[in-house]
Amino acid sequence: MSKIGQKPITIPSGVTAVLDGRNLTVTGPKGTLSLLVRPEAKIVINDAEILVERSSESKTAKSMHGLYRSLVFNMITGVSEAWKKELELIGVGYRANVQGNKLVLSLGFSHPVEIIAPQGIEFATAENRVIVSGIDKTVVGQVAADIRKKRKPEPYKGKGIRYVGEYVRRKSGKAAKAAA
Repeated sequence: MSKIGQKPITIPSGVTAVLDGRNLTVTGPKGTLSLLVRPEAKIVINDAEILVERSSESKTAKSMHGLYRSLVFNMITGVSEAWKKELELIGVGYRANVQGNKLVLSLGFSHPVEIIAPQGIEFATAENRVIVSGIDKTVVGQVAADIRKKRKPEPYKGKGIRYVGEYVRRKSGKAAKAAA
């Protein structure tokens, strides 16, 4: 049995979940998300909790069991609290500004880098940090990864865009090699 798939998901107050055929719709104070459920997974909605069950004992049904439990949990968390990822800019002159629904990054290039927020995503800046927030966890993670991709942290000076708390292993460079 899937350890994750067995756990029931509690529905917080203010959040409603409706199953229409194979389409699960979760509505909360932050917005609405929907998910098309594959036939291998079966969703049961009780009064204040959701259970994800398998339709059979096949290999695909077993693999879908924990996956759909995690997807439903992420949807419920997103519509009630919203997901967020924080990135920090490290480097001289690296700055970030929000202009409407655009994030404008100054990353040492000859031009500013502009990133337009997809629907449901909001940008915020604080000092040298960029905060990406939204109700869909996968979209928030993808947008944060796309921002990080614009200037990955490099191992010699440590400059670049990294997640808050991310460790970048530093290299010594040529000078240390020549001294040895």
